[in-house]
Amino acid sequence: MLEQERVLAVSPLARAAGVQVGMRRGGVLMLLPEARLVERDAALEAEALHAVAMALLQYTPLVAQAEESTLLLDIGASLRLFGGIHALCRQVRADLRTLGFSGALSCAPTARGAWLLARNNGKHGHGRVLKMASLVRRLDRLPVALAPPARPFGAWFEGLGCFSLGDMRRLPRPGLQRRCGRPLLDMLDAAYGMTAELFQWLEAPTAFHAKLELFDRVEHADALLYASQRLLLQLTGWLCARQLAVLRITFYLEHERGKVARAPTLLDIALAEATWRDEHLVRLLKERLGKLELEAPVIGLALEALQVQPMAPPSASLFPEPGGSEEDCIRMFELLVARLGPDNVLQAVPYPDYRPDLANIWVPLHQTVRASVRDARMPGDAHSSPRPEWLLAQPIALLMRDHRPFYGSPLKMASNAERIEAGWWNQMQTRDYFIAQGQDHALYWVYRERILGAHLDRDPRWYLHGLFA
Repeated sequence: MLEQERVLAVSPLARAAGVQVGMRRGGVLMLLPEARLVERDAALEAEALHAVAMALLQYTPLVAQAEESTLLLDIGASLRLFGGIHALCRQVRADLRTLGFSGALSCAPTARGAWLLARNNGKHGHGRVLKMASLVRRLDRLPVALAPPARPFGAWFEGLGCFSLGDMRRLPRPGLQRRCGRPLLDMLDAAYGMTAELFQWLEAPTAFHAKLELFDRVEHADALLYASQRLLLQLTGWLCARQLAVLRITFYLEHERGKVARAPTLLDIALAEATWRDEHLVRLLKERLGKLELEAPVIGLALEALQVQPMAPPSASLFPEPGGSEEDCIRMFELLVARLGPDNVLQAVPYPDYRPDLANIWVPLHQTVRASVRDARMPGDAHSSPRPEWLLAQPIALLMRDHRPFYGSPLKMASNAERIEAGWWNQMQTRDYFIAQGQDHALYWVYRERILGAHLDRDPRWYLHGLFA
């Protein structure tokens, strides 16, 4: 990587070939003619750092950007929540890999101390320090050049025989301040915990919208899953920072621009229950991408959270249900919708009709039901006679013995009649419903048809229409 025609960073292969930091472009090409030279792009670096910061907001709302592409996280209140410092570092490393980056992690009682350990992390192993006494010993061994305010005076410190931060601390403070300025002393005091540290914490935006440019044209939809996870990870951090849960997201699959430009392909994902974790969203997206056929290659992705609501974490049950929680069932239904299609997974909702056969309708799981239908009350709710849980698809005609309906045994009426007269023309129903009890004490929902018009000369017939639990 070049900055102002000089090498800023090198890969291990280039370093093995003799390329060093600070070398000019001509020297690099002379040593390694096939070297790939990339100009530094400050805008892309800032965008990448912001993406990482958004993803890390899921661990703490206190994230700040520091110099030299560094992020500072105050995780003092999050250690127990994520299982300790080792588990938290493993999760952060995994998130960095998902985002496509690598980084040096460190932990210390002070933010500036953690910053110095992270800058030295690549040379001297891990940088996890939990006690102040251990931090002081580690910082004393660090080279002077790690402190940015001390770098312009590197030759002067070398002439004094001052090679470490511990040696620098033993120098007279008034003379050190006159020679190097106050910023160096402020940095030392902050690193060693001798002064308070103030930061401008990153504030999550009020709305979420993230974009990602792909390195190459993608022609198969299932190959977009890995890149989409990077956007979902940023969404997770934003949701945690804003204390929100998402109900609907939209992916924009962007195609070629210019003369052959075409509108992005939209991939809309709606949830039955709001979530703020990315694991379930990744599973749903995988199902949708597996069935999607791209009409044109994809060169970029964008993610937008269209519908959010305040986060409501589930309360843990003292005695969990053996079949799983309600959230697990909802997630299973959402996976079925993504795999089978929204028109093949239906739910029953009440419908304001007095006829039992038509008292509910089937709608897709994610369909918004009209308020008049959603708030409809079953006719039996307003009466003393309850409705059965199991309604037969077709009523069964009952035998008559001794002028009583018979179903395995003579049935005795256990309730008053509930008269239903509803419908139009050939759908008209005129029935008197009863709760009947058999000799085994089982309860049935039966009705007696009412005779009208020209059929008054025959006896009314009895039918079984439902079973009580």
